[in-house]
Amino acid sequence: MKSINIKIPILFLTLLFQNCIPYLYHVSTEQAKIILNRKEIPQVIESEKEEEITKSKLKLIQKVREFAVKEIHLNPKGGFEYFTKLDREEVGWNVSASYPLKFESYTWWFPFAGTVPYKGYFELSRAKEEEKYLIEKGFDTRVRITAAYSTLGWFSDPVLSPQLRMSEDELVSLVIHEMSHATVYFPGDSNFNESYASFVEEQGTENFYRAHKSDKADEILDKRKKAKLQSDFIISKVKDTAFKLKAMYEKEDLTDSEKLEQKKKIIEEYRAEILANSDKFSNFNPEKFKTVTLNNENFIGILRYHSGSKLFHDKFKEVGRDFKKFHEEMEKLKSLSVEEKAEMLKE
Repeated sequence: MKSINIKIPILFLTLLFQNCIPYLYHVSTEQAKIILNRKEIPQVIESEKEEEITKSKLKLIQKVREFAVKEIHLNPKGGFEYFTKLDREEVGWNVSASYPLKFESYTWWFPFAGTVPYKGYFELSRAKEEEKYLIEKGFDTRVRITAAYSTLGWFSDPVLSPQLRMSEDELVSLVIHEMSHATVYFPGDSNFNESYASFVEEQGTENFYRAHKSDKADEILDKRKKAKLQSDFIISKVKDTAFKLKAMYEKEDLTDSEKLEQKKKIIEEYRAEILANSDKFSNFNPEKFKTVTLNNENFIGILRYHSGSKLFHDKFKEVGRDFKKFHEEMEKLKSLSVEEKAEMLKE
């Protein structure tokens, strides 16, 4: 376990955050536990105490990481060299919020990451407290499970035990997505960062399975292709609904109460359309979807990860599907403002 070099910065950050903001103290102390309790993956694989399924998943992660660095040209500082066993079932929870009558996220600012539209916790009760506070302030909110997160190369992020419950291809995608954040990242521009990482995840996962040809790989690629068709359908409906909501909110001749009524109507039309096509989706629970709360944050949250598809596909094709050149082209956008990049993401 190589932890000596990171103890001083971790201690410094912990003390800094403790003196500044209780939230950051919570995050930094939990992050310190994760880093200081990690073990090198080869050490875990060689251990006689570990279950074979754990070893198998970690071997897969080693293979994916090697492919990600060599073939997708992702930053080797993106992590997945270590393993940390957590004492909880989930990695963490994210709280996000948006304004009720504006198609705009509520944001927080943090060191290194800049302005972000979500706030992560390692305890569900803390996330619920934050959500309660935001609801009382009148915001649309959402709490979701955090499958993974990136420290952007500051620390070598370990594999976390809850992640090993994922299916094989989900794990492959997760590694590629998070390593993408350590490769290209624009502080304060979550929409671009997440959409870029989602593109690299999708294309990189496909490349991984095509490079490791087998019957299982073909089966996984076929499954992912079908899932992509379902996802594309839902995203298209999300985009249509988002456009309707945004246009309605910008109408100056409507009162707030009228906007709230139209908001409810537009969202219920979206719900009805998804339910009408529910037979097209696998692993979909229509009864649950009938009663789940839908608000601005559901639509903004999905678009945060699925915007700019044309931009990324066109640029990837333009550079001959060369990931190294693709990342370099993305880096060239660093001088643009958040607003300018947002225009590029529009389709």
